[in-house]
Amino acid sequence: MGLPYPGGPHVDRLAQQGNPLRFEFSKPRIAGLDYSFSGLKTSFLYFLRDNLKENENFIEENLNDLCASLQHTIIDILLNKLKKAAKQTGIKEITVAGGVSANSGLRLALQENAKKYHWNLLIPKFEYTMDNAAMIAITGYYKYLKNEFSGQDVVPFARTQL
Repeated sequence: MGLPYPGGPHVDRLAQQGNPLRFEFSKPRIAGLDYSFSGLKTSFLYFLRDNLKENENFIEENLNDLCASLQHTIIDILLNKLKKAAKQTGIKEITVAGGVSANSGLRLALQENAKKYHWNLLIPKFEYTMDNAAMIAITGYYKYLKNEFSGQDVVPFARTQL
């Protein structure tokens, strides 16, 4: 859509001026608690491609509604999985952090659902919704204070090894 990187804050800002129900995008049907946005991204790209064939100004003329509809779809996917996870596990403590927690649409939807499902919702103040790099840095700082160091022979893993 020609938005600068990272696109999330721009989509959020433009979505606030758009109609979230103007366009409907497909939602992946992935079993369990897993989710993926690859199908949505592909569907969205094809949608743009097809509409640009008919109107080369389609994106510019519909940017706010495109952002609002895309954001609405993503939030719906995330909330459906969250509700399913909370129901399956009985968890009532819901925490959202990192850059995604800055999204105004997601924050509002989470607050509304927290009231409805009696969740204890923990979201940082907007000024603390930083990228994961800040969280990694603070973890490193506290490990430094405890004199916890690792050598170059340690292999990093993105997930805990079982």
